[in-house]
Amino acid sequence: MHISIPSILVSLGVKCLLNWVMVVSQKKGNVCRGFMGVFGVSLALVDTVLTLSLTALHFQADGVLLGVRLTRHHVCLLSQLAGKIYGVLQWPVVVLGFLDCYVTLSGQGTSTTTTTTATITARLHRVAPVPASTLLWCSALIYLFLLSDFYPALGEEHPYQLHRCWVFLSSQVLHVGTVIVLAVACVLAYVHKEPRRTVRHFRPRLPSPGEPLTERDRGALSRRDVVQQALATLLDTWTWFLVGLAALLLLLPVGIPGYLSLNVPWLCFLNSVLTAVVLSASCPASRLTRGLAAFPLDSFCDWRLGCATGTNGT
Repeated sequence: MHISIPSILVSLGVKCLLNWVMVVSQKKGNVCRGFMGVFGVSLALVDTVLTLSLTALHFQADGVLLGVRLTRHHVCLLSQLAGKIYGVLQWPVVVLGFLDCYVTLSGQGTSTTTTTTATITARLHRVAPVPASTLLWCSALIYLFLLSDFYPALGEEHPYQLHRCWVFLSSQVLHVGTVIVLAVACVLAYVHKEPRRTVRHFRPRLPSPGEPLTERDRGALSRRDVVQQALATLLDTWTWFLVGLAALLLLLPVGIPGYLSLNVPWLCFLNSVLTAVVLSASCPASRLTRGLAAFPLDSFCDWRLGCATGTNGT
């Protein structure tokens, strides 16, 4: 698909603005607390450098850097490289984000480990997102340049006559979005099998942090109840995003420009979805005796559900 260079620059500028708005709007201390936060900050930095570089190349289209003559062809080349890298990163980001959520929740719900072991694990988990994000970017670059069949489509136009770039479309983000929309639809069907409860209005009494749970509290929450609450919490924040995603899947079934396919708002949404999945799958009744704790890695949803994930409230 051909897109004019000014349109590419404007869309990247808007993307950078949204990236930093989402980074700044997160709760203090949560931005770099997990993998999604650290990777989101790194993505915002990469997008900013990319946008400034493409803008400089567009307006100063005849320069030399390290012996290489820079032209507007490099605008197209960099935008194509960025699109391919962002497409490669989609599923690895989902997998690593899920593992990060699962490890965090498991660490909060474990009461049998010693204090020393728990401290070491917590420190490793705080440090791990930075090398994991770095390794992910490096792996994507290595795959693109050494293992993939990527070949740039620059055309044969003279640099001063070049006003449009061929942009690769990314279908990976639509694949991830399709899986999420279908999963939400299936969960809605699952929770509505029980006729007298709705996702929006079902809210059992939640004990205060540290308050011991009674037998009534323990028996009041089944697996379906936990799934209902997790879905309700997710929809309270991201309903319109999901509606827009479903519309995008219907209107653009082929793909979207690759350089727009990975952004911080999308990562924040993925983080909330993965949090809901982990909480729904990892809150057996046996953990209800351990108190109530909020899930710490999501700044947009309040995950204090009627199931316990730790011993201290946050």
